[in-house]
Amino acid sequence: MTATWAWMALLAAGICEVMYASAIPRTQGFSRFWPSLYCITFIALSMYLLALAARQLPMGTAYAVWVGIGAVGTAIYGIFYLDEPASVARIVCLMLIICGVAGLKMFSPVN
Repeated sequence: MTATWAWMALLAAGICEVMYASAIPRTQGFSRFWPSLYCITFIALSMYLLALAARQLPMGTAYAVWVGIGAVGTAIYGIFYLDEPASVARIVCLMLIICGVAGLKMFSPVN
C-alpha cells in the first residue's frame, strides 16, 4: 500500500467512524437489531481501514487523524441533524481539531 492509499484508507476509516457514531442513538443501547447491525458493521469497517492505514502510517498519527475526523464529522452531524448547538466557541474548537489533523498530515514522516 502506498502512502496515498494509506491516507485514503484513513479518511475512509474516519468517515466510517462518523457513520457508526451517528447511528448509536438509534440503537437504543444496542437493543434494536437493524440499527445495531448497521453500527457494528461500520465499527468493524472503520477498525479494519484504520489497521490498513497503520501499516504505512505511524500509529500515533493515524489514530489521532482517525479520531479527529470522527470527532469533527460527528459534531457536524449533531449540529445539522440532532439540533445540537452551533455556538461560536464550539465551531472554533472544531476548527482547532481540523488544524491539528491538518498539521499531523503535513508533518507526518510518511506523505
